[in-house]
Amino acid sequence: MNKTNTKNSAILLLTALIWGVAFVAQSEGGKSIGPYTFNCVRSLLGSVVLLPVILLLDRLNLTKKLTSPTDKKYLLVGGLLCGTILFLASNLQQLGLYLGASAGKAGFLTTCYILIVPILSLFLKKKCGLNVWIGVFLTLIGLYLLCIKDSFSIQTADLLLLLCAVIFAVHILVIDYFAPKTDCVRMSCIQFLVCGIFTAIPSFIIEMNCSFHSIVNCAKQFNTLNVWIPILYAGILSCGAAYTLQIIGQKNFNPTIASLLLSLESVFSVLAGFIILNEKMGLRELIGCILIFIAIILAQVPLFNKH
Repeated sequence: MNKTNTKNSAILLLTALIWGVAFVAQSEGGKSIGPYTFNCVRSLLGSVVLLPVILLLDRLNLTKKLTSPTDKKYLLVGGLLCGTILFLASNLQQLGLYLGASAGKAGFLTTCYILIVPILSLFLKKKCGLNVWIGVFLTLIGLYLLCIKDSFSIQTADLLLLLCAVIFAVHILVIDYFAPKTDCVRMSCIQFLVCGIFTAIPSFIIEMNCSFHSIVNCAKQFNTLNVWIPILYAGILSCGAAYTLQIIGQKNFNPTIASLLLSLESVFSVLAGFIILNEKMGLRELIGCILIFIAIILAQVPLFNKH
């Protein structure tokens, strides 16, 4: 593995860690103020947080210069597409949790994008080696052992999460296309702004009943730390930091291997529950974690040397 791939892998691992811990924040935040309002606020916060980051990176000459009309077109189109796709995927995920899917089941169904990404990649003429396919199926087995503790049955919430997995797979492939062509941090900032604006529509219609008086009542809910802690974590770290790191980490990197690395969010969510919430981990969960780690390593080491 060359230095670039090692750096990208480390960035995506950090992304998965932040997302894994964020599952608790998403679940609690959605229950307290509603799934759409929570997603709207966290997305807009993520966009605002990135503005000073962009200014700082510009001063340090660490951002990509966008001088030509084509560069600006890629930035705008990439941001709009990623934001629209993120709006659909993140709200389906949040709605699935809100309708009663357990965090473990939600983690398993969401990370099914690891199987969808290589399948969609075939249509884009991005072939994967045998080691990557073995890694994908090992990860699916590991995720099942890790996340599904009771009998597996499909409910409405689960269907929403499966659809969310398909859309997240599309999100990964769209990022794979646009990230090398534009400034990653600016594109991330635009995607959160778009996601936040779009999510404000169902928030106002469904959760506030199209009443401006309800906006005042909703604002009153933001007076406790129990509401702000999940929002700040999800907005600043999960959105502002992690989704930006995802775009940077995926730049010129195999999208299927990227999806495998990102699937570690399920492992980190279980580990976070064990460390922070004192949740128990049995032999089944440990075997699941081990299988996923083996799959991640296997996916990045070719099985056959080319001569």
